[in-house]
This record gives sequence, structure tokens and C-alpha cells, in this order.
Amino acid sequence: MGVYDIQKIMQLLPHRYPFLLIDRVEELVPGKKIIALKNVTINEPFFQGHFPGIPVMPGVIILEAMGQAGGVLAYASFAEKMENKIIFFTGIDKARFRKPVVPGDQLIFELTLIRRRAKLVRMAGIATVDGKRVAEAELMAAYGEKT
Repeated sequence: MGVYDIQKIMQLLPHRYPFLLIDRVEELVPGKKIIALKNVTINEPFFQGHFPGIPVMPGVIILEAMGQAGGVLAYASFAEKMENKIIFFTGIDKARFRKPVVPGDQLIFELTLIRRRAKLVRMAGIATVDGKRVAEAELMAAYGEKT
């Protein structure tokens, strides 16, 4: 499938500013993988306190952005089951942070679907900047009814 712009992403994910953390989907193969990106700017609200004078993107925010990319993959992969559903993180395994992410970086997230069972999915994710790995994790998610 083709590129998803921010408008299409917002049709799929419930997140909104300041917590919508992916800007575009570059590649999407339903049931298999997604490549998404985030442009990191000094205007991100977390940089005010993390850390003053030395802005570094918090690792948990990198994982959240990775999870949002995974959410788009899940919605696209299981579209027939996803109407009126919402995706929730259920676990993170093997999370590692390799290099700091700073304003001006462009984060690229590549997630591949490892396993799908009923309402649960497991994905392997890698985050890179300029082709260098900055973070990685296995993410688990489940979908449930919107309330």
C-alpha cells in the first residue's frame, strides 16, 4: 500500500497533539510490515524538561511513537475487525536504546508483525536515525471496544 499522510494517520489512531507522534507512513504491507517516520523538532513539549540545555528525546516517547506505527499496521492488517475498536499497548520486551535522539533528527520506525492471535499482536520494531539504530523493542498490543 502507499504512503499515509497525517490526515490518514489521524483517521486510524485516536492520538492528537501533543501525543500524535508519527508524521507519515512511507511503506505499509498489511499483515507484514510498516515503515513510518517522525520529524523531531525542538518544539516538542517534552524537550522543555528533558533536559534543559541538552534536549534528548525520552526513550519512552520513542517507544510510544514506535507503538503508534504498530497501531497503524494493526489497523491496516485487520481492517475488517477494527471498526469501532481501539488498540492498547499490552507489553514491551527487549527494549534497548542505542543512541540519543535530538532535535533535527528524523526517526524512521520499521515494524514487522511477528504473531497474531485472536485480539493480540506481537511486533518487532527498530528505530533508526540516518541509518543508525537508536532503539529497538518487541511490542505487544490488543484491541478492544471503544467505550
